Amino acid sequence: MSTSALVPFDEALTRYEPVMGLEVHVELGTATKMFCGCPTEFGAEPNTQVCPVCLGLPGALPVVNAKAVESAIRIGLALNCEIAAWCRFARKNYFYPDMPKNFQTSQYDEPIAANGWTDVEIALPDGGTQTFRVEIERAHMEEDTGKSLHVGGATGRIHGADHSLLDYNRAGIPLIEIVTRPIEVPGELAPLVARAYVNQLRDLMVALEVSDARMDQGSLRADVNLSLRPSGTIALGTRSETKNVNSFRSVERAVRFEVTRHAGILDAGGSVVQETRHFHESDGTTSAGREKSDADDYRYFPEPDLAPVAPSRSWVEELRGTLPEPPEQRRRRLRVEWDFSDIDMRDTLGAGALELVAATIDAGAAPQAARKWWLGELARRAKDDGVALEELSVTPEQVAAVQALIDTGRVNDKLARQVLKGVIAGEGTPDEVVTARGLEVVSDDGALGDAVDAAIEANPDVAQKIRDGKVQAAGALIGAVMKQMRGQADAGRVRELILEKLG
Repeated sequence: MSTSALVPFDEALTRYEPVMGLEVHVELGTATKMFCGCPTEFGAEPNTQVCPVCLGLPGALPVVNAKAVESAIRIGLALNCEIAAWCRFARKNYFYPDMPKNFQTSQYDEPIAANGWTDVEIALPDGGTQTFRVEIERAHMEEDTGKSLHVGGATGRIHGADHSLLDYNRAGIPLIEIVTRPIEVPGELAPLVARAYVNQLRDLMVALEVSDARMDQGSLRADVNLSLRPSGTIALGTRSETKNVNSFRSVERAVRFEVTRHAGILDAGGSVVQETRHFHESDGTTSAGREKSDADDYRYFPEPDLAPVAPSRSWVEELRGTLPEPPEQRRRRLRVEWDFSDIDMRDTLGAGALELVAATIDAGAAPQAARKWWLGELARRAKDDGVALEELSVTPEQVAAVQALIDTGRVNDKLARQVLKGVIAGEGTPDEVVTARGLEVVSDDGALGDAVDAAIEANPDVAQKIRDGKVQAAGALIGAVMKQMRGQADAGRVRELILEKLG
């Protein structure tokens, strides 16, 4: 399908209604894998965290990770799901190079959690908000696959590559797959609802402390299912499944693009192919993967090497008592505590900065100061660098330390931006950057007095206006002094000295 066949998003919505389904895979932050004792550390040397079980060697028997089951139950409870009194694992059979067993141990018709919901609030273009309920079909346990690295091609994909390398460290990592029921919302809001839902799940996983939910490292990945149907009809259209989308922005873009692509096919009298799609970060498009199999094609059958899981009701209720404050409730509470306006909170959420702002406040910064840095200077830096805000090489604690330098008068706002630049460049802590770069504000009356005298001498007309009572003219002399001292003068003390010298 060429890009010339795409239909503009707004035009597509005049004839079609999008229906979405989202499948979010969450890697659990357990110390060991789902069915063996191998460690789960991210970034280890390839194939150093494997054993006969996760490599699928003959005779190796799996054992269920109890912590993963606990995490699955807590996730299910947080999503208002029913927790099964009895469930079991199944084998999902298909060949894929990074699936060492040639089947995935998952759950099929007996998931550990089902029939849930979560409410998602989105910011509307007019500045208001609207809440939508997303129904959860199931949240089930499974294991992750290994990772393929295709070498020699231009795209990093298998097509055109010279050869492929396989790293099985990730094979067997515990996963929870959270599957929604069809999401039907006003078409123009569908991309925003998809983004907000995945964002909320990410916040929930972090709050539950079951995963670091790092989309950039693949510990939270979203599959975007989308179909179109003619406006006013009921039957669902054929869906596509855009796999492993790894940022909130990309989830939104994937929905938008697939709407335009499906509409182009349908307008031309064609039929949408049920298939997986690859999302391309560079231009927000998708490309065909493989035709999507149905459940029957996977030949599911109960896993014979694992006993069923039967969590007691008392244990489930005990875990319910460990749940944190729901994200949407927490956001409302924080908005009041921080004295943020609705727009302040909306913009903070929209920038994906809520947790960064919260951590900066917890480290000692005032709420508005924390928000100013993350949504201002740091957001601009992230955009310039082409990275997500949380990927910047600066921590909330360091941002709070920079603000403390301002609060104590050691630096001003302008110098603080240079301090942050040094921290991000890896030059050390904020204090170390101030010392190494010589950025501390000058408040010594001797040095300031000399600079003020020079500014008065160079600007006699301005000085005379101040003598005549036009105090606001002092700003021009303050600016001259700041320029002379490379922005490192204490502006408040400079003003005092100017007014003293000019009566």
